[in-house]
Amino acid sequence: MRDDGDVRDLLESWAALLSRHSADPDAIEIGRGLLAAWSEPHRRYHGITHLCDILDRVEELARYADDADSVRLAAWYHDSVYAGLPDDEERSARRAEDELSRLNVASELVAEVARLVRMTVTHDPATGDRNGEVLSDADLAALAVPSEIYQANTAAIRAEYTHVPAEAFRKGRSQVLVALLAGPGVFRTRYARREWEATARDNMRAELAGLTD
Repeated sequence: MRDDGDVRDLLESWAALLSRHSADPDAIEIGRGLLAAWSEPHRRYHGITHLCDILDRVEELARYADDADSVRLAAWYHDSVYAGLPDDEERSARRAEDELSRLNVASELVAEVARLVRMTVTHDPATGDRNGEVLSDADLAALAVPSEIYQANTAAIRAEYTHVPAEAFRKGRSQVLVALLAGPGVFRTRYARREWEATARDNMRAELAGLTD
């Protein structure tokens, strides 16, 4: 969890982002509601720190996007509903559609944000989906942190899934890692492949070995 200063900075960032797409004064209240969601006490990993991290990575990759603001908004919404359930992404996308529409954000932008949020179910954007590539890479960048941070993150993710039996969690997590490792690359943008791919693969292989021992 970040401190109050980070939350204030995030709210200012949200206000600046929305000011480019909506003149509705309720935008700041929508932002506060999002930050309240990201601060829910059951979030051990998918909390304010994760939101800050993915927004930072989006900025790092913004030049690869066709519409960086749609990716920024999708980053805000992608885990805005997080209960450790299969429909979290769908409910997050619907939240984006509802709230951004109420703020009179252009319907095309609302649709793109919701599409991007739904893409995070698979992290498998289509070839040429530059916005999807940036969001996917920014979200998966957490796989490419130093090994001790990676291990702490995986423990925090497990703590969010205490409602799932250990064997079922192990199987599901293994399937995710195998799928990511089996693909041509975890990351899609040229920058992310160069900077993050090798470290991410090392971390995932090490985790998978521990899960399958």
